[in-house]
Amino acid sequence: MSTVVEARATIRVAAKADYFFVWMATVCLGVAFLGFAPTYWLPMVQGGLRVNPVVHVHGAIFFGWALYFVYQAWLAASGRLARHRRVGMIGVSFATAMTIFGTLVTINSMKSAIALGMADEGKAFAFVPLSSILMFAVLVAFAIGNVRRTEWHKRLMLVAAISILDAPIARWFQLALAPPDAVGPPPVAADLGPALVSVLLMLVAIVHDRRRLGRVHPAYWWAGGSFVALKLAQIPLSATAAWRAVASGVLALAG
Repeated sequence: MSTVVEARATIRVAAKADYFFVWMATVCLGVAFLGFAPTYWLPMVQGGLRVNPVVHVHGAIFFGWALYFVYQAWLAASGRLARHRRVGMIGVSFATAMTIFGTLVTINSMKSAIALGMADEGKAFAFVPLSSILMFAVLVAFAIGNVRRTEWHKRLMLVAAISILDAPIARWFQLALAPPDAVGPPPVAADLGPALVSVLLMLVAIVHDRRRLGRVHPAYWWAGGSFVALKLAQIPLSATAAWRAVASGVLALAG
């Protein structure tokens, strides 16, 4: 009898731990929506938003991904693993589309910067979104490769989701800190503040691991550490001639 009670208690603890990932996915969804609210959602509702159509497609795909991520986390936490795996290919499609349209929107931003006479600034800042979407794609690929190692899978997916949140977070930094007459792309260093907020979200997950397991899962060290290293390296790397050549090549491919 005591064995049955202990088993049920273990199941309840595991379920509670899995629901942590549902709450974290919901936080990611909230950050994505609220971050873009002042510069995208509200202007669009008010009819004052004038952007390239690719931006709308990009927004729909990225927000759709955030909703899907919450749904997948809930399926896993509620024990619906078979359905979680059946709809997993939708996530692959989302990640692929996000990579494509994230790149297209970055190209559109570079072209806008060139039109303003700020080609070098536009190419430098392009490092931020392009490297972020590349990291997201790599983390999702590793998560899919570890789909049967659930402890790795769910943590890699969480870090992947957090890794692209600096874009919506940056909108609030821009509203609070950018001069009213600012035009063109911001400096690459402007991404450090939003990146720090993203790191704080990862720290919440790390602290949760520490309290529940008594240690931090290696997925956070590898994935989170790679995110921090990328953000620290993006200022010097974005200023190199090699990166400007890459950015020019991306523009050339776009025509």
